[in-house]
Amino acid sequence: MLHDIRYLGAYLIPICTFIGILLRGPWTYAGVGFAFVVIPLIELILGATKSSVEQTERNKRLPDHWFDVLLYCNIPIVYTAVWMLGTVASTDSLTTLETVGLVLSTGVLLGANGINVGHELGHRGNPVQRMLGKALLVPSLYMHFHIEHNRGHHLHVATRNDPSTARYGEALYAFWPRTLMMTYINAWKIEASRIRGRRETGIKAINGMLTYTAIELGYCASLFVLFGLRSTLMLLAAGCVGALLLETINYIEHYGLTRKQLESGKFERVTDRHSWNSNHHIGRIVLYELTRHSDHHAIAGKPYQRLDHRDSAPQLPYGYPTSMLLAMCPPIWFRIMNKRVPGDMRNET
Repeated sequence: MLHDIRYLGAYLIPICTFIGILLRGPWTYAGVGFAFVVIPLIELILGATKSSVEQTERNKRLPDHWFDVLLYCNIPIVYTAVWMLGTVASTDSLTTLETVGLVLSTGVLLGANGINVGHELGHRGNPVQRMLGKALLVPSLYMHFHIEHNRGHHLHVATRNDPSTARYGEALYAFWPRTLMMTYINAWKIEASRIRGRRETGIKAINGMLTYTAIELGYCASLFVLFGLRSTLMLLAAGCVGALLLETINYIEHYGLTRKQLESGKFERVTDRHSWNSNHHIGRIVLYELTRHSDHHAIAGKPYQRLDHRDSAPQLPYGYPTSMLLAMCPPIWFRIMNKRVPGDMRNET
């Protein structure tokens, strides 16, 4: 049971963010500071572990709905953060430093506890769970991610056709605009192809991107009506931070890894070799095991608590939060990571 309740640690970023919104001053940086200072330091000290939960231990685990409830709790957490920041920004006088701190910390929350959990729920077979997952994408205006990720990224990962796969030698700051633009464009293409190819009728013939766009516009309008322009701009800026956080994770997850194109024109199947993994403990918890990424690509619908370490998967030398910081300094990232990318894959980029 102790092994199971560790996932309560995923709420530490929200707790730090809420403290920052309430106390303000230097505390506004508590959320981003915990994510990118405290966690990397702890992981450097503790290192990584390769252990996976054995079947005998799994039989003793809490029921699966316990782990699902932990995900559902992120919905009130995310929207409470939106409400708190919107209220504070509309009623209190904030300094420039406080504004930046609140935007960054709330943005980290929207990325880690919003988009990331939305990603987990978006892979579930239950339509209610998928709907809840989409709700978590709204504050970052990233609902198109549900379409492109599930029906684009998982199909084209580690190829030139995937905007979420970073190419060998591609800096994060070149990757950001490419993935942001192409992920959005691809989502429209995927929906148009679905409707045209299946000759859908009725409600299924409605382009999902039109629905998502309407929802996101309604969200923006609601922010303006409830909180005013200043709060709306701060919350949208926080949403952008959340989206960039997600895309930075995408960057480190597949950097330089490619699938060979066969003579038939198709690509080899996705294997453990095509995702960077990390077994650094704290990052695994706050990101709901997203760091065991090869197992996720092998079985996309596998619940986070059941994801396993795979010996054949390439491992990052540091945890995900530390790796994200390194990616923000391209020369250091290239020096550390380029030599780790398999030579046969570099030729495919």
